[in-house]
Amino acid sequence: MTETVLYDVTDGVGTITLNRPDGMNALTVRMKELLRATVVRAAADPAARAVILTGAGRAFCAGQDLREHADNLAAGKGLDGTVRDHYNPIVLALAGMRKPVVAAVNGVAAGAGASLAFACDLIVASDRARFATAFTGIGLAPDSGMSWTLQRLVGRARAAELLLLGEPLPAERALELGLVNRVVAADELAPASVELARRLATGPTFAYGAVKAALDFAATHDLAAALEREAELQDECERTADHRAATEAFLNKRQPTFEGR
Repeated sequence: MTETVLYDVTDGVGTITLNRPDGMNALTVRMKELLRATVVRAAADPAARAVILTGAGRAFCAGQDLREHADNLAAGKGLDGTVRDHYNPIVLALAGMRKPVVAAVNGVAAGAGASLAFACDLIVASDRARFATAFTGIGLAPDSGMSWTLQRLVGRARAAELLLLGEPLPAERALELGLVNRVVAADELAPASVELARRLATGPTFAYGAVKAALDFAATHDLAAALEREAELQDECERTADHRAATEAFLNKRQPTFEGR
């Protein structure tokens, strides 16, 4: 039986692929468990200095598998704990990874599928991609961090509109709103996302992790606290081999070579 989440590392880039194309990569319990384990694996893998999250087939991820959800409702299980047990840990693992994560959105990203993309650091979208919050369409509130990530990407007013109305956004409109970083032709998505991830994989991995930590901290703290956190992170980065080697390279007018440590 083909596994529903794949992991590969090539040239410093770890690629996580949601691999249930016949079901538009909709997330079952088994798939969520595998995804969480794979994200944790990628985060700890020293061979992966940058990570890509993508989907197989024509969809990135259609969100929760509603057939499985309907079975839980019929059995009186409700959400069966999946938000706290699965989605929350996956999003925290993605967002908290101390290395850059690129979402390569190849098609539909809806509900929790869109949330997974928004939890990544950079999003490259195919011109065939579509984003939909989808939650209110089935009478639910947002989950998987979308209430947090979406308003930070597009502002509260636009986030409220997207969440309340649930209307799908084509890739170009998502780019205009600032939801994604780049839109490329469908046949260019894989090479474009790999090129971006490889560029990141050859960079100062520790400093990238510090950038993520600084942004996360500053998002929920005042200026004075953010300044102190920046100072702490600068001290940590100063002690890395990458910082010292890059400083020497700059003084000697040559390009630095980063080792990610």
